[in-house]
Amino acid sequence: MAVHEALAELTQRATTSGRTAFLGLVGPPGVGKSYAAARVVETLQQAGLSAAVLPMDGFHLSNHQLDRLGLRARKGAPETFDVAGFVALLERLAAGPSEAVYCPDYDRGLHEPIAGRLRIEASTQVIVTEGNYLLLDGAWSAVRPLLDSSWYLEAPATLREARLIARHVRGRSSAEAHAWVRTVDEPNARLVATTRDRAHLIIDSRGLDDQLARFSPESSPS
Repeated sequence: MAVHEALAELTQRATTSGRTAFLGLVGPPGVGKSYAAARVVETLQQAGLSAAVLPMDGFHLSNHQLDRLGLRARKGAPETFDVAGFVALLERLAAGPSEAVYCPDYDRGLHEPIAGRLRIEASTQVIVTEGNYLLLDGAWSAVRPLLDSSWYLEAPATLREARLIARHVRGRSSAEAHAWVRTVDEPNARLVATTRDRAHLIIDSRGLDDQLARFSPESSPS
């Protein structure tokens, strides 16, 4: 199934059922999940649908807690997130809240989660959540049943590495940025890759914009 068809099928499910539909965007660090989520939401909104982004990164443990747990050097690994909090929020949104829900976001400038920075209206038809570990086992396994659809994004390792280094040099030396990619990001990427076959759709993130351009709410396969 093509991206525009999968998205149309998801939105038709939401509009006919009257309940919020959840799309999970998964992939390794640096693949472009945040950009993809923003573009999917923009595409839906341009088509007259209500949509919002809920990033998994809002559930990073704070640096204070990471220091307390001795996990600061592994920030971004599965155990450095509040998984239970993330699942609880998804469940609350899936239950159909009667009023807007305030949700955490992650600030890449502060390198900290920010409570209540995002607001998701009760009338939202599609919520796009994005993160590395949405299809992982263990504590993360409670996420998968809450997703109506999941898309795995991939891109060449060289492109991902260049993006990650550019991200990490903000506040780190070039040597430190390269070391972080090698010792933290890439091991995480290999773990995320083990969940690839659990996704409903596998997408080259470099072609997502072109595929979204073909979307209309009526474009699902007959």
